[in-house]
Amino acid sequence: MRNVLFIISGPSGAGKGTLVKGLMEKRPDLFLSVSVTTRSPRPGEKEGEAYYFVTKEEFERRIADGEFLEYNNHFENYYGTRLADVKRELKKHSVILEIEPCGGFKAAERVKRAGEYAVVLIMITPPSLLALEERIRHRGKETEEQMRERRERVAFELAQAEKYDYTILNDDLETATAELIAIVDKETNKD
Repeated sequence: MRNVLFIISGPSGAGKGTLVKGLMEKRPDLFLSVSVTTRSPRPGEKEGEAYYFVTKEEFERRIADGEFLEYNNHFENYYGTRLADVKRELKKHSVILEIEPCGGFKAAERVKRAGEYAVVLIMITPPSLLALEERIRHRGKETEEQMRERRERVAFELAQAEKYDYTILNDDLETATAELIAIVDKETNKD
């Protein structure tokens, strides 16, 4: 088996987290990287599981110190992937990054330039924009202005799908999870 950096992206509400959770249940040998963010925790989110939560000042200090493989700022919050975690874990097994496309492209480019590990990009798409909006509204956290911003972001992110190695339509959770597992199995078993 080869160690691969899997970058899994998709619009907010597309079901990335649910699919990744299903993948991790079947492939506990993988390492799921936990991102750092400046956003506030949502109900039920635990430090070190959903994210590492830090202040904006702390995040910016870490940027200056070169601690991130990639980072991005969207919806007025920073999100980033700790470089040391990815480097350490790729030596042992494949790594999953569940991140947005801009960060995904930055991480992929940096790892490809180093030339040590394969990188596979997987885009998760919703069955429709209406279904996506309903999922986001169901969370009950978005204002109308935030929904407008999210719609614009969704259009941008879905336009990036053609740059990905694989696209999974998440219209049936069981089927989409099986497809994700099959992709990971195929890519880690390549010579």
